[in-house]
Amino acid sequence: MARLISRLAAGWRVGAKAQKMFPSETSFMIAPGQPVWMRRDYTRFAEEGYRRNVIAFRAVSMIATAMASVPWQLHERGRSRTRLLERHPLLTLLKRPNPMQGDAAFIENVITHKLIAGNAYIHAVGPKGAAPMELHALRPDRMVIIAGNGGVPKAYRYQIGQQQVDFPVDRITGQSRILHVKNVHPLDDWYGMSAVEAAAYSIDQHNQCGAWNQALLQNGARPSGALMVKAADGGAGHLTEPQYVRLKQQLDEQFSGAANAGRPLLLEGGLEWKEMSLSPKDMDFIGIKNSSARDIALAFGVPPQLLGIPGDNTYANLQEARVALWEQTILPGLQSLVDALNNWLAPMFSDALVIGYDAESIPAITARRDALWQRISSASFLSDEEKRRILGFGTAEAGHG
Repeated sequence: MARLISRLAAGWRVGAKAQKMFPSETSFMIAPGQPVWMRRDYTRFAEEGYRRNVIAFRAVSMIATAMASVPWQLHERGRSRTRLLERHPLLTLLKRPNPMQGDAAFIENVITHKLIAGNAYIHAVGPKGAAPMELHALRPDRMVIIAGNGGVPKAYRYQIGQQQVDFPVDRITGQSRILHVKNVHPLDDWYGMSAVEAAAYSIDQHNQCGAWNQALLQNGARPSGALMVKAADGGAGHLTEPQYVRLKQQLDEQFSGAANAGRPLLLEGGLEWKEMSLSPKDMDFIGIKNSSARDIALAFGVPPQLLGIPGDNTYANLQEARVALWEQTILPGLQSLVDALNNWLAPMFSDALVIGYDAESIPAITARRDALWQRISSASFLSDEEKRRILGFGTAEAGHG
């Protein structure tokens, strides 16, 4: 890898030809010590892809709250066995990460940041060289990565307005008081890719359909009919300027808006109402809106059935859709977070500690778990100890701390 980077760096110095070969956004070409800015607009993602879009909002909330509902577990590895701990300072920290949040609110905050921005940052607060006393989720739009050597950041810079603080990264161990949890990004070495970015076109289409429908309800998108002026001989007529102003004011005050829907229109002599219905092409925005909603749900890994999107019956029932959500989205995301915490947080307390979660408490996968238990229980070729290990219970003599 080092040889590859050195060769690419040499090619970069050739000049304009190398510029075409390796675009300027190639992040490993940034000199160490320089800030690397996230090129996506987190504020816009949060505004248009979360606050203003009900599908994305519900998908993010569903994933974040589900992951936050799974209880933490802590194990301690020994020479011959691993035991489940019921009390430990690390377990206490996980269950109450800071004075303002419990574990569910904290994890929901972290996962929401990761889903919207593709990046989440956790700050471990405590004396230098000691185990942390608090954990805080930091806003991704306020964090800047300071480039380092070998793909390892030199520091994380958190800034609010004109104030900023740098959190250095150890060059040897790669450890820092900041944990950066991110999605995979194929074109960026420093920042993760947001699910909102992948669904950006669909989110825009869905939002525009909603805006179009709202404008239609407010009689601002297009008229539902037209008033035709007839002359005495039956031909086309015209209104004087005072007549036009008075008629327009009367329509705005007495016949526009939801409160006046269905109110009969009183016409004077020479006026005729002509209905203007929407064409099938105009009405196709409903199909476009539902199609965009399905794409948004797929980008976040949520079965469209669970979001109430019509026209999608991939799974036979809602129970199967819930199981698919847990098995394909929530549990992999939760395991990714647990792995990151085991690599970053657990060693601050002890190398023997392993953070986990209680999978047996998840109601959505109860049926699958019961089927697994039945298969393992009926496997006569396995010993009781082997069955316990397969099911994740450890050895029979394992105690509690």
